[in-house]
This record gives sequence, structure tokens and C-alpha cells, in this order.
Amino acid sequence: MSNIMNSIFDIRLLDDLARKETIVHRIHPLVKFLTTFIYLIVVVSFGKYEISGLLPLLIFPVLIMTLAELPLRPILKRMLIAAPFVVGIGIMNPIFDHQAVSIGGLSVSRGWITFLSITLKSVLTVSAALLLIATTGMDKLGSALRMLKIPRLFVLQLLLTYRYISVLMEEVSRVLRAYAMRSPQQKGVHWSVWGSLAGQLLIRTFERAQRVYLAMRLRGFTGEYNTGGYPGIAARDIAYMAGWTVFFVIARIYNIPMLIGSLFTGVIL
Repeated sequence: MSNIMNSIFDIRLLDDLARKETIVHRIHPLVKFLTTFIYLIVVVSFGKYEISGLLPLLIFPVLIMTLAELPLRPILKRMLIAAPFVVGIGIMNPIFDHQAVSIGGLSVSRGWITFLSITLKSVLTVSAALLLIATTGMDKLGSALRMLKIPRLFVLQLLLTYRYISVLMEEVSRVLRAYAMRSPQQKGVHWSVWGSLAGQLLIRTFERAQRVYLAMRLRGFTGEYNTGGYPGIAARDIAYMAGWTVFFVIARIYNIPMLIGSLFTGVIL
């Protein structure tokens, strides 16, 4: 039961963080979305054997998290959700790619380099997406998507799915609480009743969805998810996007760690 309630709290935590008032939170939602989109493109454009070139791009999530005054632990906890998928995708590379390369005098399989590259890319992309939500909020992101002329139906589906995941979790919590009250000596849910509980949850979900829809219609819902109006893009927003874009382009064109290393060693690579 506590796990369900913790999950509900975790879902709402990003929205709570998005209500803070920091220099990053005050940036226009469209500018933050486009900046993050450019960042994701730059990250995925690196080759599968490039690792050192990706390291400077860690500055973006670290600096955004610092300026936005976001707690580190909740962000890391959500990043770990993607870890099994990353490991499942990249763990086979060391098995099939045996060709060795020399790094600092050490012989390393190129498969391990690919695995590290995939892991680093996943950390950068997932953290950037989480920080975008934690500093903007889904409603403002929906508004930014509408400004980009994204189809209304797609934006509406995205916002409602995100918004009512917590509603579904609350229904699951009620069903499990009722089961626990009727079986106080039972630890967990017995396998023999999972079918009936799933059926009850499905029925309760339909009923709850109908009540939510009727409540929305009574409040004037006509198919458009109204996220409110936002002021125009200011000079600070343009400076924010331009500064980060220039940094991303430089980090993509030049291998900054190798350039810094050449300055200290005196060897031009």
C-alpha cells in the first residue's frame, strides 16, 4: 500500500517542482522546449564510439538543476527507471563487438565503449527530459506544443494521459485498501483473486473516467485543453536559447576534453 501512495506522490512531485520561481522556471516554455530539443538532437548525433565528446554536455543538466534549485535524489530516482532498458539494449555489444582498441595504454573492447556511450547518452537525454518537465510543467509544455502547431488531439491526449495516471493509481490504491481490510492476515494479494480485482479495477476505471468527463463538460470543456495565456518571448529567453545553442554546436564540432588535454600536454591532436 505504501508503494502505491509513494508512486502517486512521485507522479505529482514534478508538477510541484514546476511551480517554483527561479530564473530557469521564468524562461518561456517554448524556448525551454526548443532548447531541450536541440540538446537531444546534438546528443544522439554523436557516434557510437564517441564518449569524451559527450562529457561537456553534462554541463547542461547539471547547471539547469543547480539554477532551478531542484533536488538531486528525485531526478536520479526517475532516471533509474530507464536503466533496465538501457542495460538490455547495450549489454550485448561487448559480446558481439570483440575488436580491441588502445586507450591510455589499456586494451579495451569496442563493445564496452559502445555500451558506455549508450549509457551516457541515455543519462543525458532522460535527465534533460525530466528537467524540462520539472522546470516547466506539463500544462505549459502543452501550450508550447500548440504554439508549434502540433495537432490539438495529440496534445490533448498527451496532457490527459499524464494528468490522470495519478487518478488510476488512486483507484488501484482504493481497491488494494479494500482487499487489505477484508483480509487483514493476508500479506499481499493472493494470486487467485487477481482476476476479480483486475475486473473491478476496469469497471471502476470506466466509471471514474465518465465522472471526470462529465465534470469537465460542466466546466466548459469543448475539446480544447485550456492551459492559459503566456507573455511573449523576451530578450532573456532569446539569450538563453542562443547561448545554449552556441555551446551545443561548439561541443558537437570540437572535442573539448581533447582540446583541453592538448593545451596541458602541448600535443596538438
